[in-house]
Amino acid sequence: MDKVVATALEAVADVPDGASLAVGGFGLSGVPNVLIQALYERGVAGVSVVSNNCGAMESGLAVLLAAGRIARVTGSYIGANKEFARQYLAGELEVELIPQGTLAERLRAGGAGIPAFYTPAGVGTQVADGGLPWRYDGEGGVALASPPKEVREFDGTEFVLERGIRTDFALVRAAKGDRHGNLVFNKSSRNFNPLAAMAGRVTIAEVEELVEPGEIDPDAVHLPGIFVQRVLALTPEQAADKKIEQRTVSD
Repeated sequence: MDKVVATALEAVADVPDGASLAVGGFGLSGVPNVLIQALYERGVAGVSVVSNNCGAMESGLAVLLAAGRIARVTGSYIGANKEFARQYLAGELEVELIPQGTLAERLRAGGAGIPAFYTPAGVGTQVADGGLPWRYDGEGGVALASPPKEVREFDGTEFVLERGIRTDFALVRAAKGDRHGNLVFNKSSRNFNPLAAMAGRVTIAEVEELVEPGEIDPDAVHLPGIFVQRVLALTPEQAADKKIEQRTVSD
């Protein structure tokens, strides 16, 4: 039951080239930076990433992106990541953009063993009808577009069929975790991290504070250890290394 690994490199030692990864975090909040850096140091390439966004300010997934290690991204927000936009428009990166709530539910559904579900989000748009550019040809044309999805009516309202997401591995960051893999997330880092963890067949969690089993009140557990296979305890310096994406100062 002790799932703790000694180092980040050990935690990701079996992640191969071309693996699919569900990665937690939102902006710079709750991003498993240490595990991502370990993947970079190992030279892992050609990965398919499922994450809300693809890193920012040269941190998080932006480390792998800038090195050309990411082949495909399924996400909901590009934001101000100029390198992401450049690779996408140049045809170097395949990108599936989907509504943010749909992304969250696709991850949760995959982790819960639900193969697909119907949602009203995207009906009447290219999300359902197909034609969204997944890959450009580098000259302004579309090399690969999204296919149409099944649309069905329930009680007079149309819904589009979306499939649950399962990935080879998941990388997440938690504020607290025990040796059994039970995790607690802090505030907004709780949004995508539990869902990404559920979606991974092998889930690796870096935790800012490692505690012994029983020290976390069962009612306080956000993600039970059944979803987590490996736990990496961060050093105090790693746990404190948190960037601010946009600082606002007022009088």
